[in-house]
Amino acid sequence: MSEVFRGAVGDLDELTPVDSVVTIGNFDGVHRGHQVLLRRAVNTAHDRDMRAVAITFDPHPAAVLRPGSEPPRLQPIDERVAALLALHVDLVLVLEFSHELSRLTPAEFVEQVLVRPLATRRLIVGTNFRFGHKAAGDVVTLVEEGEQHGFEVEAVALFELEGRPLSSTAVRAALAEGRLEWANAALGRPYRLHGEVVAGEGRGRTIGIPTANVAVGETRVVPGNGVYAGTASVEGEVWRAVTNVGLRPTFDGKVRTVEVHLLDADPGTDLYGRELSVTFEHRLRDEQRFDGIDALVAQIHADVDAARTLLGGPPV
Repeated sequence: MSEVFRGAVGDLDELTPVDSVVTIGNFDGVHRGHQVLLRRAVNTAHDRDMRAVAITFDPHPAAVLRPGSEPPRLQPIDERVAALLALHVDLVLVLEFSHELSRLTPAEFVEQVLVRPLATRRLIVGTNFRFGHKAAGDVVTLVEEGEQHGFEVEAVALFELEGRPLSSTAVRAALAEGRLEWANAALGRPYRLHGEVVAGEGRGRTIGIPTANVAVGETRVVPGNGVYAGTASVEGEVWRAVTNVGLRPTFDGKVRTVEVHLLDADPGTDLYGRELSVTFEHRLRDEQRFDGIDALVAQIHADVDAARTLLGGPPV
């Protein structure tokens, strides 16, 4: 049965050492490049009758070392853990990134994280993996440490998509630029956001197209301004949806919002205060200013028709 352990480096003595195949990384988004490492670790572990372990970090190292410089997240940590478990990892170790951890030398990191608490027998990392104080350790360092501590090291080349190296940074950039098709292909699934439905200005309802204003927060990656087709769900209830991301230039908006119009929902559906999850499956168009309300309404109806065509029948 899979398990999750969360703690600082000083807590790792609570783990029971079991011969393990380990992979390690930030794993934000658990994209297809990450999945290559993770599946390799799981398959190798199970072939050898060992434990498959994924080590990830929280918070992001930049949030500790250079506060304010950390990138927005593709996933909150709970979603990341769930995605790791879904790949049949036996143990997800969420290691608290701290100044103490950052000051460990490569040798200390290997001893205190990989060897003593986990009994690592094989370590699988990307070829660009760096670790230890000031990122002094690399794959060569790991091989040298492995020879001393009795574990093998496998370095896996970066996954490429359409000739472009796949990384969390590249996925963030693609989403921010509205390159949704590439981003979703990189993730291996539609990008998803969730947040509480909060009160907006109510303009959608006054023009006959009610929307749910989703408070996403500044720590998440939000796709570039535009109109998208996808799904929206609350507590297992799912609708097709059209989502607008942007400033609402027709109304001279100043604040960026994520507004979701549910297709085929009961007009009396009340979402205020509830957690709404939204997928971004197709980019319909860029955000634009219209000459008036009538032109805007006509375009929204065209967006809805386009979304129905792209999304097909009611979501299962």
